[in-house]
Amino acid sequence: MSNNPIVQLFHALLLMGIIISSTASASQVEDLLNKVQEAAKNQLQSHSENQRWLEPKYEIEVVRNNRVIPPCPSGARVESLDPRGIGRMRFVAVCPSLQGWRFEFMVRARVSAKVAVAASDLTAGKILSPLDLLHVRHDITLIPDTFSDLTEVEGMAARRTIRNGEILRQNMLAAPQLVKRGDQVRIVARRDNIEVTMTGEALDNGVRGAVIRVKNSSGTLIRARVTEAGTVEPADLP
Repeated sequence: MSNNPIVQLFHALLLMGIIISSTASASQVEDLLNKVQEAAKNQLQSHSENQRWLEPKYEIEVVRNNRVIPPCPSGARVESLDPRGIGRMRFVAVCPSLQGWRFEFMVRARVSAKVAVAASDLTAGKILSPLDLLHVRHDITLIPDTFSDLTEVEGMAARRTIRNGEILRQNMLAAPQLVKRGDQVRIVARRDNIEVTMTGEALDNGVRGAVIRVKNSSGTLIRARVTEAGTVEPADLP
């Protein structure tokens, strides 16, 4: 190498330019992180719409590290590696114009929303009414099976004792049995503007919409659909 100071300075500046050009600038890296964060936000919003969460709020953190990321001339594209993720999400950034340019990112998130909670202590088997329910904001990051729509909970039965303020989850509730085996039931058949009612005996338990066996007052066995407490309709009515 030449001992000329000017030549040495030129080589140093040239080498520095090569190093800088092979590493994305701080603004390019920040732009990439913003793309990952936006992709995470979109994924959470999609979950919110599917679960019908009420007034969801998100806290999103892209996990950073010291990786050297070269620039992507065409602009990086961010894709989800785990579309079902909520609390911990994985994304990959790829550069369409550079083969092998691929970097994975981890995103941590917290989600809160207004969900249904018990307004008082609820005993097992209790049929829930609007008075039994409250809307309260909670962190639901690890509790995806909550209810935001109170009308989905009304009329459901508690599977077990539920404490005051406890978040209602899907495995805590069940459709109530509106008809029990051995009950006397009303069989209501409607067609056009004509309604015919007769009594019968339920031979099975049934929740709303369930098709059970019923023996009518004539002793004939029919298939009937449960419509409300103590009431059924012929399931095979043309």
